[in-house]
Amino acid sequence: MDGRTEGWKSGDDTSSLPSRLSFFSMKVSVIIPVLNEEDAIAKVIADIPKTGYNAELIIQEIIVVDNGCTDNTAAIAKRNGARIVTEPRRGYGYACLAGIAALETKPPDIVVFLDGDYSDYPTDMPRLLQPICNGDAALVIGARTQGDAKEALLPQARFGNWLACFLIRHFFGVRYTDLGPFRAIRYSDLLALNMQDKTFGWTVEMQLKAAKQGIPSCEVPVRYRKRIGTSKITGTLTGTLKASYKILTTLIYHRFLA
Repeated sequence: MDGRTEGWKSGDDTSSLPSRLSFFSMKVSVIIPVLNEEDAIAKVIADIPKTGYNAELIIQEIIVVDNGCTDNTAAIAKRNGARIVTEPRRGYGYACLAGIAALETKPPDIVVFLDGDYSDYPTDMPRLLQPICNGDAALVIGARTQGDAKEALLPQARFGNWLACFLIRHFFGVRYTDLGPFRAIRYSDLLALNMQDKTFGWTVEMQLKAAKQGIPSCEVPVRYRKRIGTSKITGTLTGTLKASYKILTTLIYHRFLA
C-alpha cells in the first residue's frame, strides 16, 4: 500500500471502496479545532468553498471546536456561520473527538479536518475531496512537501514529519510524506478507526490505523503558509518535545502492543 500522491493503484483490492460517489449527493462537514485564533478564524471560514463543481459540492456544516479559548475566537466563528462545540479539556485530539461526536445529529458522507490558524489554504479542499468522490481513496492527506509549502514548515516540524513517516513505512509498509492536519476521510471509515488519542498523536494514529485496517489512502499536494500567530506546538521547545514524544510512543504502541 502506498500513501503517495498517486494514491490507490489499479489492481489493488478496492472492495472496501464504494462505487464512484457523485458530487451531486456528497455532504461534507468541516471540523476546525481552535485555541485562541481570533485573528485567523474568520479568514479560514470565509475561504472554505461553500459550493463547487457546478454548485453541487455541499458543505453542510462547519464545526469550530473551542478548545479552551480565552479570546473572541468562538464568538467570531459563530458570527461567520460556524457551529460552536466546546471542549474545555486541552488537546488537539480532545477537540477532534468532540467535533466527531457533534456529527451524530447530522451525519455527513465525508469529514474534513482543517486548522484554524490560516496556515492551510481552505480553497484547496476540492483537491482532498476528489480522490474520495472518484472512489480512489477513503482517506486523503494534504501533503505539505512541495515548494513554498515545505519552506513554511518550521525545521523541527519537517524533521518530525520525516521521522514519523519513515517509521510508519518501516512498521506498517505504507509510504507517507506528511502528517498534515488538513485531511479528508469518509465518515464511515472515520468511525471504524475508533480514534482514541487525546493530544498530539491524533494525526499519526489516524494514518497508521488506516494502514492496519487496510483503508485505502493517498496524499495530494496542498499549499501551506506561515500561520497567523504563534504555534502552540512546534512554536515552543516544550511543545515540540511533547509532540515528538507522543508521536513516537503512539507509533511504537500500535506496532508492538495494540
